[in-house]
Amino acid sequence: MTDTRAFAAQALADVALRGVSLRDAMERYAPRLPDARDRALLMALLSDGARWWLRFDPVLDRLLDKPLRQKEPAIHALLVLGLVQLEVLQLPDYAAVAATVQAARALQRPRLAGLVNAVLRRWQRERTELLAFLDARPQTRHAHPAWLAKAITQDWPEQADAVMTADNVEPPLMLRVNRRRSTREALLERLRSDGQTAEPHDWLADGIVLPHSTDVTRLPGFAEGAFAVQDGAAQIAADLADVKDGQRVLDACAAPGGKACHLLERADVALTALEFDEKRARRITQNLDRLGLAATLAIGDAGDPSGWWDGRPFDRILIDAPCSATGVLRRRPDVRLHRRESDIAPMVAQQRRILDGLWPLLSPGGRLVYITCSLLREENDAVINAWLDGRQDARAIAFTLPAGQAAAVGWQMLPGDGDLDGMYYAVLEKV
Repeated sequence: MTDTRAFAAQALADVALRGVSLRDAMERYAPRLPDARDRALLMALLSDGARWWLRFDPVLDRLLDKPLRQKEPAIHALLVLGLVQLEVLQLPDYAAVAATVQAARALQRPRLAGLVNAVLRRWQRERTELLAFLDARPQTRHAHPAWLAKAITQDWPEQADAVMTADNVEPPLMLRVNRRRSTREALLERLRSDGQTAEPHDWLADGIVLPHSTDVTRLPGFAEGAFAVQDGAAQIAADLADVKDGQRVLDACAAPGGKACHLLERADVALTALEFDEKRARRITQNLDRLGLAATLAIGDAGDPSGWWDGRPFDRILIDAPCSATGVLRRRPDVRLHRRESDIAPMVAQQRRILDGLWPLLSPGGRLVYITCSLLREENDAVINAWLDGRQDARAIAFTLPAGQAAAVGWQMLPGDGDLDGMYYAVLEKV
């Protein structure tokens, strides 16, 4: 079978109904498609299918006499993809329906091909009524789980609709020039000579913006490590860390290594990249090697330094804390399918534990930068406020950024602010 839509349906069923990550699904199915255009279509269908699942999955209960999720998960996912093609990708009706029906046959379900055709034709006939049904609730209007739509509305009542709308917009591709290998001006010239539409970011010194995703391994400069892929919200971390030559720096929870590499590109520092998961740590090594950078890699628990710390304090500590990832739904649409409200409290406990474990490792006068890719106050300024309460050896450093808004402590980027991902930052100094 080489039908791209059939592969996409199988992959989407894995992601939406079996909890497989989007990355793992792509790694499983993409190699089966030899043509680069088919792989690109697979990625587009799978990303948009995950992004819009929570909008179109519920409507199938109105369009089907009997649910297919359990007995025929690939066909159920295929129907979601059919609706995505019609409503999101806005493919011509005849092409979207015909190709989806053919995919049912490619899935060796010829007896269900007629059902697929009938469901999609019924959607077209009843489209106005069904869209009104979906638009009546925030979770189906914006394709967010109900608990998250409620949390966003509670935390950011004035921005909630804009945030959830931004979550469903394809983000631009952001690059970070490797100052050790190139300048931004030189890299921009190479990219433009290659036919790419590339622009410098307005206020991030190392940022380059391309309007759409592409195979970055084919871009000029990738092989020799002239750049890395990193959203601009993540690039802010290096500015806040303000590293200087000769400092000892710890990047905790470092995988895949983007922020660690950025710090090493900025200054000659002795950097330790700490990661709990040995498999994820291998990605740090791969990124360091490609970019021509060197760091000490430590495998261990950020909340319990006794197993890996050498007793020498750090001048800078970066904590990219484990979090809900609710700020990066536009880039990781599968998070909305896998994250649960019950996940948040254990994450908050882990964030506090890591802060408690690493603060003693910071030198007097040193700086700790706390970051999450969450937009939930419970994980962000509430954590820092509670942690600072009653402490005599820590103070929050106030700062502003050209986009986003001040939090109770620190700064919050919401998804779409400055066309960047959602991210929270707090900068703490040891006194």
